[in-house]
Amino acid sequence: MLPVRKNGVRLFLFLISLLSLASCSYTGTAAHADNKENYFISLQKRLSDDGFDKKRIEKLYSGKEVSFDIKGVSLYFVHSEGKLNYNQFLEDSNIRNAKDYMEAHKTEFAAAEKAFGVDGKIIAAILLVETKLGSYLGNRLVFNTLSSMAALADKDVRNMLWERISRTTQLSKEEFEEKAERKSGWAYEELKAFLKYAEKESIAPLGIVGSYAGAMGLCQFMPSNIPTLAKDGNGDGRVDLFEPADAIMSIANYLNHYGWETGIDAKAAYDVVYHYNHSSYYVNTVLNIAELLRK
Repeated sequence: MLPVRKNGVRLFLFLISLLSLASCSYTGTAAHADNKENYFISLQKRLSDDGFDKKRIEKLYSGKEVSFDIKGVSLYFVHSEGKLNYNQFLEDSNIRNAKDYMEAHKTEFAAAEKAFGVDGKIIAAILLVETKLGSYLGNRLVFNTLSSMAALADKDVRNMLWERISRTTQLSKEEFEEKAERKSGWAYEELKAFLKYAEKESIAPLGIVGSYAGAMGLCQFMPSNIPTLAKDGNGDGRVDLFEPADAIMSIANYLNHYGWETGIDAKAAYDVVYHYNHSSYYVNTVLNIAELLRK
């Protein structure tokens, strides 16, 4: 009976070793899949090929703050604008806060109205809806948000994301692929604009938070809008959208650029604000807030 026991022990040890190897192999694969450098390696090459300093890009993506924002990027595929609670902004407390904000920054609002002919109450309404007058600026690193979406140009990264969200999205695989391709191209252009803005204004890219879409500042501008539509409102020679004066002046310039003028009628006002956010819910809320601010 002893030889049989020896053979049994040997067989048992052999099976244990196989399971151990399989476990190590799985762990290694999982670790490889979760390595941020693998998610962003092709993206880094694209940025370098497009003229960004290779060493600077490599240093940025090696930062401990950098990660592939699966939760954030997934919102692009499940988010519904119509489900947002816009009615909250019409509550008395929010209207009072907006009036107080306008009083606290009356000099900045007056300057914006004078420069671009935009009603300050519309500007205040946009600030209220976008960031609750600067009290909520988002909690995701803009760099991670835009990098994560831009990285979906890589087929392997897309497949990884699909595996994570396929049970929670109503999109088919084909619809997901089409949207991922389109959004990745958009995000890549926004990422390049963001990096250029951060370099121009000497801002640390890994220190800027924003929305799940990568919008930033009190006025929630996308980076591509900053070079042409953002304005220095306080005359310090910089454009800092986290400063009320710059945010207020930038919104005024944005709306003026799309057709706002003194004495604009209701339909034209709707069309202009629609450029700021392509949502009827959003536009109607902004216009309703402005009316309440006039009372």
